[in-house]
Amino acid sequence: KTVLFLCTGNYYRSRFAEYLFNHLATQQSLNWKAESRGLRPSTRNVGAISFHAVDGLDRLEVTGFEDRLPIKLFDSNLKAATHIVAVQEEEHLPMMQQLFPDWIARTEFWGVADIEFREPSDALAELEQEVRKLVERLNE
Repeated sequence: KTVLFLCTGNYYRSRFAEYLFNHLATQQSLNWKAESRGLRPSTRNVGAISFHAVDGLDRLEVTGFEDRLPIKLFDSNLKAATHIVAVQEEEHLPMMQQLFPDWIARTEFWGVADIEFREPSDALAELEQEVRKLVERLNE
């Protein structure tokens, strides 16, 4: 079973969620894995993953995550997912309506704003809480 986390760039929020989810799933012997993709990955980002995401993961003692470049979302990724989460409805619902309208009904939307609108420490704390709640729900 696969959770697919979506954000705009697959650089910051979705990557943090993916790696935290996989860490928690392993700790709790949950038979799920997470992947993440970006609706509109950018080449403007510095490095493979946001240093804010790495700092947040380090703070939570999440190790062993893949330092890969962001990956663009394709229909095949959505088809392969058991559960789909877009990390911010206001930002990602319009993108989903434009790019993948058939998948909106199967997508759970959260409210974690991007770095331009929210301090990374606050955004990552909220994202951590949402991921933990999702793991609890899937573990029932």
